[in-house]
Amino acid sequence: MMAQYLGIKTQYPGALLFYRMGDFYEMFFEDAVAASQALDIALTKRGQHDGQDIPMCGVPVHSAEGYLLTLIRKGFRVAVCEQLEDPAEAKKRGSKSVVKRDVVRLVTPGTLTEESLLEARRNNYLCAFSVVRDDAALAWVDISTGECHVMQIAPVRLGPELARLMPSEVVISEAAEADLAGIVTESGASLTPLGRAAFDSTAAEKRLCTLYGIGSLDAYGTFSRAEVSALGALVEYLDITQKGKLPLLRPPVREAEAGVMQIDAATRRNLELTHALGGGRAGALLSAIDRTVTAGGARLLERRLSSPARDLETVNNRLDSVAFIHDNRRLGDDLREALRKVPDLDRALSRLALDRGGPRDLAAIRNGLEQADRIATLLQGHDLPALFSGAARALGGHDVLIDLLGQALVAEPPLLARDGGFIAAGHDSELDEMRALRDEGRSVIARMQTEYASQTGIQSLKIKHNNVLGYFIEVTATHAERMLSEPLSDIFRHRQTTANQLRFTTPDLTEMETRILNAGGQALEIEKRLYSALKDAILDSAARIGGTARALAELDLSSALADLARGENWTRPLVDKSRRLLIEGGRHPVVEQSLRKQGGAPFVANDCDLGDGTDIWLLTGPNMAGKSTFLRQTALIALLAQIGSFVPASRAEIGLVSQLFSRVGASDDLARGRSTFMVEMVETAAILNQADDHALVILDEIGRGTATYDGLSIAWATLEHLHDVNRCRALFATHYHELTALAGKLERVDNATVTVKEFEGDVIFLHEVRKGAADRSYGVQVAKLAGLPDAVVSRARVVLDALEKGEREGAGKQKAIIDDLPLFSMAAPPPAPPPQKSSALEDRMQAIHPDELTPREALQLIYELKEASQT
Repeated sequence: MMAQYLGIKTQYPGALLFYRMGDFYEMFFEDAVAASQALDIALTKRGQHDGQDIPMCGVPVHSAEGYLLTLIRKGFRVAVCEQLEDPAEAKKRGSKSVVKRDVVRLVTPGTLTEESLLEARRNNYLCAFSVVRDDAALAWVDISTGECHVMQIAPVRLGPELARLMPSEVVISEAAEADLAGIVTESGASLTPLGRAAFDSTAAEKRLCTLYGIGSLDAYGTFSRAEVSALGALVEYLDITQKGKLPLLRPPVREAEAGVMQIDAATRRNLELTHALGGGRAGALLSAIDRTVTAGGARLLERRLSSPARDLETVNNRLDSVAFIHDNRRLGDDLREALRKVPDLDRALSRLALDRGGPRDLAAIRNGLEQADRIATLLQGHDLPALFSGAARALGGHDVLIDLLGQALVAEPPLLARDGGFIAAGHDSELDEMRALRDEGRSVIARMQTEYASQTGIQSLKIKHNNVLGYFIEVTATHAERMLSEPLSDIFRHRQTTANQLRFTTPDLTEMETRILNAGGQALEIEKRLYSALKDAILDSAARIGGTARALAELDLSSALADLARGENWTRPLVDKSRRLLIEGGRHPVVEQSLRKQGGAPFVANDCDLGDGTDIWLLTGPNMAGKSTFLRQTALIALLAQIGSFVPASRAEIGLVSQLFSRVGASDDLARGRSTFMVEMVETAAILNQADDHALVILDEIGRGTATYDGLSIAWATLEHLHDVNRCRALFATHYHELTALAGKLERVDNATVTVKEFEGDVIFLHEVRKGAADRSYGVQVAKLAGLPDAVVSRARVVLDALEKGEREGAGKQKAIIDDLPLFSMAAPPPAPPPQKSSALEDRMQAIHPDELTPREALQLIYELKEASQT
C-alpha cells in the first residue's frame, strides 16, 4: 500500500495527496505534517520507512469538503486519490492485493465546484494570460457556471484587469513567471505556471475545437493567436486538474477593452466598490446596493459593478429595463417574489456536467425551469423593453424537460444518488416492483421478530442488521443458556458473542435476507440508471438552460435596481456621449444609508457641474467638512449610471466616462518598500500618463506627504497637466489655498469650497459645496473636536497666530517671531472658558413641559417665543 502511495505521490509533488482508505482520506510523510498543522488535527504514525516512523493524519470522507476549503484558503492544492474498485474485487486477485487507486481530481482555488466551497453570490474565476509575439490576451472561466471570456490587452493592463475580475487563480507560462509573478500575487490570486507547450496557439486551437465539437473557431468569432493561446491554456489546465472530465463551458465571448470603463486597482480600492478598505463587504458600494434575490443576479451585479459599460446603447437598454420595473411596481413585486424561488441553475448544471452533482441538482433544474415558465407568464401582455423581450424569449422552450423531471423526481430528493429514494412512485414499473418487494421484506422481518420472541419466550429478542453478519437475531447474555440448549439450538445457529449479547441466525432469516438485499440493491441500481438518464436529458438541453439562467439573472438585477431606486428615492440619469457631468442633489449611497441606520442627521446633498465650460473643480475646505465624501459620491454616481442603474441624485446628466481614476486616502506599502508619499506619486503618475479627455479623475490632497513647498509645487504642476494635457473632467481637493489662484489663470478651472461656520472658537460643518474658495483650513478647531488636550490646542493657536503674522510680514520676520515664541513647557495654562449666559428665551424653554400643554396653550406659547426671539 505504501509503495502504491509513493508511486502516486511522485506524480503530484506540489499537492497534498488525499489518499482514500475506506471511510477516510489519509495523508503521510510531509503531507501529513503540513496538513495536521493547517487543519489543527492529530498527527499520528503508521509503520516505518527507511527506519523512520511514517507520520500520518486523516480526515473523514463525509466531511472532507470543509477540510478542503481550509486547505485551499491557506494556499494548498489537493490531489484527491479515490479507490477505483471494491475491496472485494481486489481480494479476488489474492489476499494481499492492493485496491486500485488513482487521482481523480486536482483541487485548486480556480477549479472549485462544490456548493459548500464557493460563495453563492460571487464568481470564482480561473484566468490565463498569454503573450504571442507583440500581442497579449487574458482569458477567464468560471467552471462553476460555465462562463468563458477572452480579451486582448496590453501587458501593462494585466494588473487592472485582474483587479476587475478578482480571480482565484491565474495560469501563466513558466517563461513569464519571473516577470508576472508580482502582478498576479498583488491581485490576491494564486499563481500557477504551466509549460510552454500549454500555450502553443496551434495546439490550443485543436484543443478548443475538440472541446466544442467544431471544425473551426470562426463559428464563435475571430480570435487573435494570443487569445487562442490563453483559451487553450485554460482548457489544458482544466484537463489536468479534472483528469480528462472537462466542465461544461459556454462558447468563448470576446470582450473589447474599449467596451468597459477602465478602473485601476487603486481606484477600486479607494472607492470601495466591492470590498471595504477595512476588509469584507460591509461598507462597500456592492453591499449597499445589492437587493438581488438570486445567486445568479448577485453575481451579475458584481460583474456589472466591476465592469461598467461604455457603449451608450447598452447603458440605455439597461436603464430602460430598470425604468420599466420602476414604473410597473406591481409587476416588479410579483417578479421578485417569483425570482426568490429560483435556485442556482448555472452551478447545478455545472456540477451535473462534472459528475459531482446529485438528485438535488436535478430538482434544482426542475424547480428553476418551472419558475422560469411562471415568470414568462407574468411578463406576457406587457410592452417589454428590448432587454426584457430577449429575456422573456429565453425563459421558455423547456416543456418536455419540465414534464420529465416533474414526473420522475420526488418533491424533496436526498443529497446523494447512492441514498436512493429520489425517483417518484409510478415513474418506472420495474423500480416500483423492487421497492414493493424491499418494503414488504421489512414488514416480514418485523413479523419474524414477533414470532421468534414468542417461540423463545424472550420478549427482548431483536432482529438487527450490520454489514458483517447481515440480518441476525440478538438476545442479552442472560438468555444464553436457553438459546444454546435444545430444542432452540437446533433452530437458532450461534454466530457471535459480544460482552453483553449473543447473536444467532436461522435458515428462514437467511433466505429472507437474500430476497430483501437483492430487491433493495436492484432498486438502487435502477434509480442510479434513471439518474444518469435524467442527467443526460438535462445536459442535452444545457445551452438552452444556460440561456434561461442568464435571462433570470438579468430580470433579477433589473428588478433589484428598480426596487433600490424606489426605496432610496434615486432618479434615472441621462447618459449621452458628451463630456457633461451634471449632478443636482447628489448623495453618497453608502454614507446616506449609514446615517439613516444610525438615526443621525440627514445626508446633505450637493451639486456638481463639469464638462460645460468647466472641466475641473478645485475644492478647498477643512478636514471633516465632507470633501472626500463629495469626491467619492461624484465618481460613484457616474459609475452607477454606466452599469445601468438609477442614481442617488435629484437630476443627473452623465457624459460617458471612459476611465475612472481616484487618488483618495493615504496608505503605505511596506511590503514593497514604498512610503505613503511614494504610493501617492505612483498612483498620480498612472493617472497623468493614462487619462484621456473622457476620463473622470478624483484627486484628494496631492502632495501632502512631503515638505510644504514640494507638495504645493507637485499639486500645482499636476493640476496644470490635467487641464492642459489630459483635458479631462476632474475634482481636485486640496489644503494648498495658493492653488485657488489657478482658477483665474486656467480657463476651465473653477474654485469650490465646503462651507463651515465658526462659533465661539468652534467650527460647525455644514457639508455644503459652493462655488468659491476657503479662506482657511480650521485645522486647530478640528484638532479640538478630535479631543486633543486643551493645552495642546491653545499652544497650537499661539503658534498658528505667530506663523500667520510672520507670513504677512515676510519670511525673515516669520523666523524671528518663531524664535521669540516661549517654549511649550513655559506656556501659560489655557484660560477657563467664560461662563455661559442663559437668555430669557432659553429660560422660558427650560420651564416648558410639552406633555402638559393643551393645543391652545401650545399655540399661545409659539407666539410668546416668537416675540421673545425678536427682542
